[in-house]
Amino acid sequence: MNRKTRLITSFSILFLVLFAGVGYVSYDHIGFPKKSYLEEIKTKGELTVITRNAPTTYFQGRDGLDGLEFDLVQQFAEHLNVTTNFVVKDNTGDILNALKNDEGVIAAAGLTKTAKRGENFLFGPSYQSVGQQVVCRRGNKIPKSVEDLASVDLWVTAKTSYVDTLQDLKTKVPELSWQESQDLDTEQLLEQVWLKEIGCTIADSNIVAINRRYYPELLIALDLTESEALVWLLPNNATNLQSELHNWLMGLRRDGELNTTIERHYGYVEIFDYVDVRRFGNRIKKRLPKYEKYFKQAAETHELSWTLLAAQSYQESHWRPKAKSPTGVRGMMMLTLVTARELGVKSRLNAEMSINGGAKYLARLRDRLPESIEEPDRTWFALAAYNVGMGHIYDARKLAEEQGKNKDKWHDMAEVLPLLSKKKYYKKLKYGYARGSEPVLYVQRIRDFRNILEREITVAEAKKREATENSVVLN
Repeated sequence: MNRKTRLITSFSILFLVLFAGVGYVSYDHIGFPKKSYLEEIKTKGELTVITRNAPTTYFQGRDGLDGLEFDLVQQFAEHLNVTTNFVVKDNTGDILNALKNDEGVIAAAGLTKTAKRGENFLFGPSYQSVGQQVVCRRGNKIPKSVEDLASVDLWVTAKTSYVDTLQDLKTKVPELSWQESQDLDTEQLLEQVWLKEIGCTIADSNIVAINRRYYPELLIALDLTESEALVWLLPNNATNLQSELHNWLMGLRRDGELNTTIERHYGYVEIFDYVDVRRFGNRIKKRLPKYEKYFKQAAETHELSWTLLAAQSYQESHWRPKAKSPTGVRGMMMLTLVTARELGVKSRLNAEMSINGGAKYLARLRDRLPESIEEPDRTWFALAAYNVGMGHIYDARKLAEEQGKNKDKWHDMAEVLPLLSKKKYYKKLKYGYARGSEPVLYVQRIRDFRNILEREITVAEAKKREATENSVVLN
């Protein structure tokens, strides 16, 4: 080796030694080390996160973007003093591929911590524990054991941890079989079970908890796994970012903010029992008289039917002034804090203020609708917007037009709105995913409540007249 060669070799060794302790494993095209992921985020001032459009992760709510993952990402970004940028993918497989391809620095999409994923990614800290559950519909064939799964029509979303679980179980139960959907996500498969299109599916317990509020006929047949950790995934060399995540979440957990955030999305909410007419009848007699004058006053002020307003309030809160949902809406009309402020409602827990605020909001929504929508459809459209947001109503009208349906008729809209939860449709729409079946059920239940209420009023008035007539005869 000549002197020149020895000098070059020595310089190369010195170069490597100097940078050996820096801790970077990512290099640019000329061989110099890049900044760490954490430094890149702070330098750029933006946190890019990969997620999916779903009610447990990231979706367009009544007052803007919502979802547990969205909330947590926003809090982490605030901790870093940066803005957020969400890259939305259709399914778990696309999310993992996007993270591999550096389309984002974090995958936050309700992903479980598995050994297989640990081969390619780093894990953030666990923020929630879930278990995999087999979900069927009451009245369908219900498996009572893993062995029974072999005889049911079982579907799962492709490239998910559910597939990994079934593959492990198949080594013990060789006859086990299932179908993997490339197009439908877990929430959509749950809806297919509810519609009796398929037999059963598998979903994480948090997803099941959310969906059973809307599809009460869904039944948990089996707990398929023990508790599993939900985590965010990071690139394999994002060690500094991983450490920062751990420190941040530790503080969030210590301060109680993590529990508060989870409670907002998954806290207990009374599940509507739409066959319990007797309970509703009892509440008409015992609860409604306390608030009837408020409904009548608000309805007169905002040109609404008071029985419709009362029925809507029962659907929202069961006429409980201090009612609270996991998403933070409160009061007789379940107003969000943002909406209450816009309406001038000083206390959402004040029954009179809440009822008047809800009536004002419903009237505003009705007035924002195109003039081509006539009554009674106009009222049903306004109620649906109260539930799901006006943006999704606009999307559904556009989709109805594309489907050759009448966008001004509620009957047609009731057929189109559920399509907003299907990927092939919502991915092309401005406001994206929505649980489109919910506003349809919401409107139907309010109409049912109103019919029952008006029947009860008619019966009560008839009895009152009869009593008065009898009294006159006796006198």
